[in-house]
Amino acid sequence: MKHVQLWLAIALAMPVPSAVATEMSGPEAQRLVRLVRQDCGSCHGLTLKGGLGSPLLPATLADKPAESLVAAILHGRPGTAMPPWRGLLTEQEAQWIVERLQAGFPQE
Repeated sequence: MKHVQLWLAIALAMPVPSAVATEMSGPEAQRLVRLVRQDCGSCHGLTLKGGLGSPLLPATLADKPAESLVAAILHGRPGTAMPPWRGLLTEQEAQWIVERLQAGFPQE
């Protein structure tokens, strides 16, 4: 019985990924779509199929943890051309972008 209680306590303490997508208002979502298409697209390709930076398509992001992608957006990748966006994006905005990239990024 004690083992069951211990495992239950551990399971309840572990973070559970949210099934609910990060929400953004219409104008905020439009701003983020434009930012990704223009700013991210300048390196990752205007259609996000790759360029200086790697492709940002669902198939190429499928095996990458969302947390790692959010961290790459916010903090950049030292030693590469990927800059940090922490000064322009919140963690919630970066999470919204990652969720959309993994699902197939919307057109403007």
